Amino acid sequence: MTSEQNAFERENQAPQNQPQMSADDQRRLTGAAGENTDDELQRELEEAFGGATVFDMMDAEEAASRGSKAARKGKVLAIHGDDIFVDFGGKTQGLLPASHYADDPLPKVGEWIDVVIRSYNEEEGLMLLARPGAAEEADWDSVAKDQVVEGRVTGHNKGGLELNINGIRAFMPISQIELWRVEDDLSSYVNQKVRCRITEVKRSEKNLVVSRRAVLEEEAAEKREQTFQTLTEGSVVHGTVRNIMPYGAFVDIGGVDGLLHVRDMAHKHVADPSEVVKQGQQLELMILKIDREARRISLGLKQVMPDPWQGAEAKWPVNAVVTGRVSRLADFGAFVEVEEGIEALLPISEITYDRRLRHPSEVLHEGEIIQARVLNLDAPNKRMSLSVKQVGDDPWTGASARWPVNTVVQGAVTRTTDFGAFVELTNGVEGLIHISELTEGRVRSVTDVLKTGDTVKAKVLSVDEDARRIALSVKQLSSMPDYTGDLTDQPAAEPAKPQKKRKTPLRGGFD
Repeated sequence: MTSEQNAFERENQAPQNQPQMSADDQRRLTGAAGENTDDELQRELEEAFGGATVFDMMDAEEAASRGSKAARKGKVLAIHGDDIFVDFGGKTQGLLPASHYADDPLPKVGEWIDVVIRSYNEEEGLMLLARPGAAEEADWDSVAKDQVVEGRVTGHNKGGLELNINGIRAFMPISQIELWRVEDDLSSYVNQKVRCRITEVKRSEKNLVVSRRAVLEEEAAEKREQTFQTLTEGSVVHGTVRNIMPYGAFVDIGGVDGLLHVRDMAHKHVADPSEVVKQGQQLELMILKIDREARRISLGLKQVMPDPWQGAEAKWPVNAVVTGRVSRLADFGAFVEVEEGIEALLPISEITYDRRLRHPSEVLHEGEIIQARVLNLDAPNKRMSLSVKQVGDDPWTGASARWPVNTVVQGAVTRTTDFGAFVELTNGVEGLIHISELTEGRVRSVTDVLKTGDTVKAKVLSVDEDARRIALSVKQLSSMPDYTGDLTDQPAAEPAKPQKKRKTPLRGGFD
């Protein structure tokens, strides 16, 4: 046996008495994933292997399965790429890297060659081979930190995968196999060829740690950049919903994430994005905006759907009466869904003639079906306004005949403002007494003369049915023949009773 063979045997001989792991070994092991290894990976390795190193366990498993390092004869069955398949008779086969013939011609199929069994995979029934006297030192010289290499998975344990890279055994921690945490059985990776990045090389300790995740991350980043450069605004793309947030959903469109905002999910109002899309759902979307500096992409779903507003003028002409469902209430009015994706605004002033509302909820509730008249339609800007009170009889119709000019009317003050007081003549009809028409004298504040709830008499100055305005005056009542001088119908105060003269003079005074 040559000196190189003796050295090869000594290097690969399984240790008989395995010492406990030293502090240096422990630091070496827990730093297996490189300088940026986090605490989670450190705990993972310690729990997986306890007091022994990864490579100690690999040596022990190998020693138990391979027997001896003596060279033996094998017949070349086939050569595929970088792999030479060798038969030992029966069902026993081995795999010899073609790199071991770097300086020599490759053997031919059917040729008998000398090999050394380096490891054995019991699940696959496959032995990994080496040429006797193969210069392992040269293989170590060919690897370096951060180098991307290709290796074959030869086995696995609870901590990760075992690989063969240029005849060197390497270890891949379980957290470095995929972009996500792998929880399933690792046996499916055995005999696969994988590209990985070397994260640690310690030749003296025969420590080679690799990461497939690092390569996958780099490939994903490269793919994202390529995809980002090819995207254009207005184009239609396919994507997968990755994450749902209260304001929208993030969609993967080929390695690049775009935001599908809740307002662009549907033509109708969407309160909860999860009502429209689900995680993992495949979507067809339009790219609305690309911010290349901030690397942000805005997506739209409703933009690839048929527009329900198309032909709205013919379906809902002005003055037509429509039926709709109250979808939501606001301080300024109610939104009515006339059709799927078509919402119209019902202003609070157009809800009822009966009284002035503080909030639409005093009359309407969500989900209620109502009839309303179309007041205005702006299809290009997707706007429609409705009126409920104009569906029935209009109390302003014939107002000039009911309250002719120069007649005296009576009503309750419904509200006061800086410029006057509004008086309700009947349900839905109010007249205005301007502050200048309250009294002959100067009035500092309307409330100095009238207050909400007061019943007041006034003279009709003018009536404009189209503009829905009636002007009233109190101070001009004095010119009316039947004017009594009373501003309101409040009862007059009783006159003070005269005091009786004292008949008996007071005592103790002067005459």
